[in-house]
Amino acid sequence: MSLRTAQRASLVDQVIEQLKDQITSGSWHLHAKIPTETVLAEQLGVGRNTVREAVRALTHAGLLECRQGDGTYVRATSELSGAMARRLRAAEHLEILEVRRALEVEAAKLAAVRRTKGDIELIEAALLRREQAWAEAEVNAFVEADLAFHVAVVEATHNRVLIELYKDFSAALRASIAAAGAPLENGHIPHDAIARAIAAGDAAAAERAGHACMEHIAIALSDTSELLD
Repeated sequence: MSLRTAQRASLVDQVIEQLKDQITSGSWHLHAKIPTETVLAEQLGVGRNTVREAVRALTHAGLLECRQGDGTYVRATSELSGAMARRLRAAEHLEILEVRRALEVEAAKLAAVRRTKGDIELIEAALLRREQAWAEAEVNAFVEADLAFHVAVVEATHNRVLIELYKDFSAALRASIAAAGAPLENGHIPHDAIARAIAAGDAAAAERAGHACMEHIAIALSDTSELLD
């Protein structure tokens, strides 16, 4: 197959790349509302139709989400996480739990070996926020604090691939946490044993605590499914 003459990137493609850079660099963080078409058109020096096409392309890629009458929000921070989010929306909660088990139990074990003093402080702070949100029955705060705890554990592994993979998994993970914990009626799922084992540097205990946590979550998800049937 012969090669074709290279073409200059279209104006839309250039805008797509600039908007994508805002997302992947963290300038527009996950779940943030991005500027309106009018504002973006002025900042980029292009027409609104060009911005609209670029936003549509990034929405199709799973990076942005347009909410009718509200605005456009960052849905994922990479094309991988966008594709993963689309794929996982159709997944069952118990399927997601199986992936969580594979990632989080191994992460707990590795974190116990590799954690630093700073990692322990982040894990314990996230655990405290989680307990407070549970006590106050704040569902949204609980979901975010629970996710922050697991992210802190994964980051304590200092495995860059695992960290990025877990962050890309976070959209589906939020739904899984919400299903297991909301409306906070399934009983408390303890995480303190994981934190203690990691702080003590006990990999075997961290692995056992991770498995126990997953079993509690499986029961909570099963109870939730029965209530919905």
